[in-house]
Amino acid sequence: MGELETTHDSKISEFLIEQEDKSILRFLTCGSVDDGKSTLIGRLLYDTQLLYEDQLATLTRDSKIYGTAGDDIDFALLVDGLEAEREQGITIDVAYRFFSTQKRKFIVADAPGHEEYTRNMATGASTADLAIVLLDVRHGLRTQTKRHSYIASLLGIKNIILAVNKLDLVGFEESQFRRITEDFSQYTREFGFSSVQAIPISARYGDNVVTLSDQTTWYEGPSLLQALEAAHIVEAPVAAAFRFPVQYVCRSNADFRGLAGQVAGGKIRRGETVLVAKSGETSRIKDIVTKDGSLSEAFCGQAITIVLADELDVSRGDMLSSPEEPPCVADQFQAKIIWFDSAPLIPNRSYTMKTENDTVTASITHLKYGIDINTYTRRPARSLARNEVGICNLATQSMLAFDPYKENRSTGNFILIDRHSNATVGAGMIDFALRRSSNVKWQLLEVTKVARARLMGQQPVVMWFTGLSGSGKSTIANSLEKLLHAHGRHTIVLDGDNIRHGLCRDLGFTDGDRVENIRRVTEVSKLMSEAGLITIVSFISPFRSERQFARESFDAGEFIEIYIDTPIEECIRRDPKGLYKRALADEIPNFTGVSSVYEEPLDAEIRLSTKDQNPDVLSRQVFDYLQSKGYLK
Repeated sequence: MGELETTHDSKISEFLIEQEDKSILRFLTCGSVDDGKSTLIGRLLYDTQLLYEDQLATLTRDSKIYGTAGDDIDFALLVDGLEAEREQGITIDVAYRFFSTQKRKFIVADAPGHEEYTRNMATGASTADLAIVLLDVRHGLRTQTKRHSYIASLLGIKNIILAVNKLDLVGFEESQFRRITEDFSQYTREFGFSSVQAIPISARYGDNVVTLSDQTTWYEGPSLLQALEAAHIVEAPVAAAFRFPVQYVCRSNADFRGLAGQVAGGKIRRGETVLVAKSGETSRIKDIVTKDGSLSEAFCGQAITIVLADELDVSRGDMLSSPEEPPCVADQFQAKIIWFDSAPLIPNRSYTMKTENDTVTASITHLKYGIDINTYTRRPARSLARNEVGICNLATQSMLAFDPYKENRSTGNFILIDRHSNATVGAGMIDFALRRSSNVKWQLLEVTKVARARLMGQQPVVMWFTGLSGSGKSTIANSLEKLLHAHGRHTIVLDGDNIRHGLCRDLGFTDGDRVENIRRVTEVSKLMSEAGLITIVSFISPFRSERQFARESFDAGEFIEIYIDTPIEECIRRDPKGLYKRALADEIPNFTGVSSVYEEPLDAEIRLSTKDQNPDVLSRQVFDYLQSKGYLK
């Protein structure tokens, strides 16, 4: 009995060692909707006998309820796990599956084919080593197939398997297969793929999925599984340079301060010198800590906590690196953007940008051009719609530590988040830092804003009047300035119409131009505040995002939002410039309140209703507010 147990334990140990020694291939299945991605993965798992009996029983039962394969098993249901997916017969989310053969372990991500779920495909591609681009031989390269192929190249996938599916529906005709492979080769010739292996398959019936099919005697290549098992994955050129994005600072007790994160490139040993990217300071590695104890060295992909020999100012958002090969540190760079949101990208709008370890405010300062997915050509672009790709310049409010994406996928990627809805609206891959980032430095001035304000005997503040055209903003702002002037205060009024005669005369009234208009006025307001002035801004400023950007540009308590709350009907009745009449007659496009949206403030410090109210009375309310809050002391 003892010998049997020993033999059994020995076999288990051998099996576990064998599994540990197998390489892991992460691959993605992508392409257009209904081309058979989920069916392919289901068939792959079925034919490799990797389904448990209860899984097979459930699949057989569900095929009768939701299936689209007649009396046959619908293998797509094995991957389409969400109820909504099964009812609609589509993949919505990225479905991840693990399986193993005698030669290799695999993690497969099945990406949705529908255009509206392109963002999910990009998520799956971001960690993949190889992509299976699946297409229906009857339809060839559709727009979504091209989009997925291009995004795969953007995200650094170098190895492609072109699975030409549904050959059974065209009689396994070789000419149909050759036509598709030639079209794909022509389309992707500049994508930089290291290898493209074309395989004719029928996912529904298993032809060339696991074993070679008698139906394609003209095909001399491997089956899909054989190609996956043999795929040679070249490691990205990350690795020589040590990268450690700091995710968290650990203080388990008063004597311990560790920097937690995952090694994103290279390796590090105890005692070696590292550079703190943003500050330029250096220190030695005192210890490398894990949940299982200390290590003498750590490698790319390991989650560790680093203890430095010196007490340096290092926090989340910083990066430790090799002193000889530091990352880029800049606040301006070029990047490729994939836009996800139904609302278009607007240059100069403020977004939240998240990198591997940092979160900053960012804006797209220049949209250089868009990419036509069908022809892979550049096109002029002032905006990007959902699922479009563009090349942009970005600026952040603080310095970032990063690498170009082609050098390190972990430290060169980011996402953009809408600041109000918190929805992820875009994903990006950094190309390079812009030289102007390092050339332009802040000049320290010895006369400060506080000193200038003290000389004037007042506290600088920006009062931001917002409301519809005709609401009474300019009238109240003018009345307020006269009142402040009478009390000896130093003021300046920045009025929307006046500014458009000079500083913003080149801007129109599109959403993008309105965003840039507010950005410029915010910058001017900051200069006025630095001068110690009380600044009165009177702009429609229709978007909450831009007003929030303006608020965050100032110190706490230095920005006061004043909402001139006048109903649109009252503004139309007044119509002091005759603009509403023309806008309602479709003579003025993009007119706020008529053909363009106005997003009223949710948390304005002051709300003034002008209907049946005297402007001088309302301006007095603002003056009293300033006095009560200590701005006029």
